[in-house]
Amino acid sequence: MDYRRKRKLSFVTIGLLFFLSGIEYAVILPTIWRYLQILDAPPYFLGLGLSAFSFSGLVMGPLFGRWSDKTRTTKTIILFSNLFEIVGNFMYFIGYSKWLLLSSRLVAGIGAGAGSSIFGFLTRTTAPEERAQVFAAVMASRQAGLLIGPAFNIFLRLCDFRLGPFIVNKYTAPGLFMCAMWLVLQLAVVLLYWDIPQLDFIPKAHTALLSLNKEDECPLVLSQGENETPESDSYTMVQSDQAETRLSGELEQTEAGANPAMDSPRSLEDPFENFSASHEFLREEVVVLLTAQFITLFNQTALETMVTPMTQKYFGFGELGNSAMYGLCGVEVIGGFFLVRWLSRVLEERVLLAAGLLVSCVACVWCLVFLADPKGFSQGVRRSIGGLATILGPLWAGGLTGNLYVMLGMMLFLLTLIMIMLALSYDKMVEPPVVQHADDADG
Repeated sequence: MDYRRKRKLSFVTIGLLFFLSGIEYAVILPTIWRYLQILDAPPYFLGLGLSAFSFSGLVMGPLFGRWSDKTRTTKTIILFSNLFEIVGNFMYFIGYSKWLLLSSRLVAGIGAGAGSSIFGFLTRTTAPEERAQVFAAVMASRQAGLLIGPAFNIFLRLCDFRLGPFIVNKYTAPGLFMCAMWLVLQLAVVLLYWDIPQLDFIPKAHTALLSLNKEDECPLVLSQGENETPESDSYTMVQSDQAETRLSGELEQTEAGANPAMDSPRSLEDPFENFSASHEFLREEVVVLLTAQFITLFNQTALETMVTPMTQKYFGFGELGNSAMYGLCGVEVIGGFFLVRWLSRVLEERVLLAAGLLVSCVACVWCLVFLADPKGFSQGVRRSIGGLATILGPLWAGGLTGNLYVMLGMMLFLLTLIMIMLALSYDKMVEPPVVQHADDADG
C-alpha cells in the first residue's frame, strides 16, 4: 500500500475516533441525570460525573503527549488509551452504584487523553498549508457526532431486556452501545491506521508527493495552443508514474527497515530543549486568549450540567426530550461553525472573539433574569427597558417628521407584534396564586 493511501486511511480513522467521542457525549449527557437519580445519588454527583471524565483526560493528556513526542508513534497509544474507553463504558453499563458510575466516567476519560498525541501526529504528518484544513475536518467530525448522537437515544430508550446478570434499559444501554462502538474502533485502528513517517524525516519525498498531487489535478489532454506534443505528454505521464512508484518504494523501506524516531538526527533532539513556558504563555495576547477559552468552556459545561435538571423541573423532559433538545443544539453548533467560517473572511478574528463574548454575556443575562428570578435585578431590568424605549422613541420620530408612513408604520408593526405575542401567551397572563401557609392562617 502506498504512502498516500496509508496517510488518508490514518486520517479517516482519526476522524472516526473523534466522531465516536461526539456520539458518546451526546448519548450519555441526556440520560446520566436520571440514571443517577435511580441510583439514589445526590444532585452534586451529576457535576462530579461530568467533571471526572474531563479531569482524567486533563491529567493523562500531557503524559500521552510526552510519550508520543519521545517515540514518534501514536498507534500504540491509541490502542492503549482506547482500552480505558471500552472498560469505562462497560462499567457505566453495569452501574450497580453511584460510585461505580462515577468511576466509569473517570476511567473512560483516560481514553480521551490520547487527543494530544493525535494532534501531535497530525502536526508532524501535515504540511503547514494543509494543517488548518485537516484540524478543522477532525473537529468537525466530533461536531457531527454531537449532532447525530442524540438520534441513537431514540432507539436505545426502547431497550428493556436482560443480558445474563445485567439489565439493559434506556439508562444502561448507552454504556453498552458505546462499549461496542469503541471495540469497532479498536479493530479499525489495527487494520487502517499506520504510524507514517513525519515530514521532517522525508522532506524530498513529501515534496515529490505534493508535486504528484498537483499533476493529478492537471488535465490529461492539453489544449492545442500549448507547445506540447503527444510524445512529450506521454513521457511526462510515464515519468510521473515512475516517480510515484519510486516514492512509494522508498517509504515502504523507511517504514519497514528504519525507525524515524531512532535514525533521524532531528528526531533525537528534545522538543522541550529550547522551549520557554514563560515566553510562550505569559504574553499579553496569549493570556487573554487562554482566559477567554477557560471562561467560555467553564460556562458551557456548567450550563450543560444544569440543563437536564432544569428541563426535568420546568418542562418534565425525559431522555427523549433531552435528546431532541441536544440534537437541535447540535444543528445550531454546526450552523454557528459555518457562520463563523464565513464571517472570518470579512472580519478580523479579534472582532469575532469580541462578538462571541458579547453573545455569551447576553445569554447569561437572559438566564439570570428569567431563571434565577432576582427581584431587585428584575425591577432594574424593567426600568431600564422603559428608559431605553423613551430614548429610542423620540430619536425614531424626530428623524421622520416628514415621512409619517414610515413612522406610523413602525408603530403599527410594533403594536401588531405585541398583540400576536399577547394572543399566544394569553392563558399565562394571570397573577400567580398566593400560597397561604398554615402559620399565617392561624395568626
